[in-house]
Amino acid sequence: MEILKNIYQVGGSLSGLTYTTGDANYDDCNTYVVKTPAGLVMLDCGCGDTLEQIFGNMSYCGLSPSELKACFVTHPHYDHAGACHLLKKRGVPLYASKSTADAIQSGDERCCGFLYHKTFTPCAVDHIMADNETAEAAGLKVKAMMMPGHTAGCTIFMFELDGRRIVLSGDVIGTLLGGFFGWDGSVDFNKQAYIESLKRFARIDFDVMLSGHGLVCYHKPRRRIEEVLNQALMQWR
Repeated sequence: MEILKNIYQVGGSLSGLTYTTGDANYDDCNTYVVKTPAGLVMLDCGCGDTLEQIFGNMSYCGLSPSELKACFVTHPHYDHAGACHLLKKRGVPLYASKSTADAIQSGDERCCGFLYHKTFTPCAVDHIMADNETAEAAGLKVKAMMMPGHTAGCTIFMFELDGRRIVLSGDVIGTLLGGFFGWDGSVDFNKQAYIESLKRFARIDFDVMLSGHGLVCYHKPRRRIEEVLNQALMQWR
């Protein structure tokens, strides 16, 4: 479904756009596609078991999977990166931080396949992005900012489209109305790093937050970041 002009949400089991093992769960992250005149850019790719559902949703919206030019991956957990190896087979370049790329290439416990009773299929990431680095894909300029805590390699991605500043938050921010923080069971979860990331995130001004699960935050998303920071400072010190 088109959530903003030229931005589509095409996956997400909590939203009912994809289906895994039950209704309204966290097994499959929100997957977004940005449409540009030069092609399509995917933001996170889901668990892999739902990729054909994602492609079906894309086709329904008039988006051809063959026009995908890149996929930016926020972190290596199975529900966000399980489909990476399938995109690689289709020739779609993957973009991620070094820590996330290392985990995806390893397929080890950092990818949390065990949480879903699944085996993570490893693959190589094509483009390693450093903090504050901007990459261009299909004419879209995407900036990476490292936000470790939920995982060591957590990254938010920022871009501008049609006059709006958009942020893909992954699981740095918990689902709106459903918790403040991303899952804390990851082997590389770090509360102190998380607090510092939230401090940094709260200083960024932007217009819309594309969440990792559940609802998109259209109105004053920075307030949501500040709320999560406040909770972290109260609960984790």
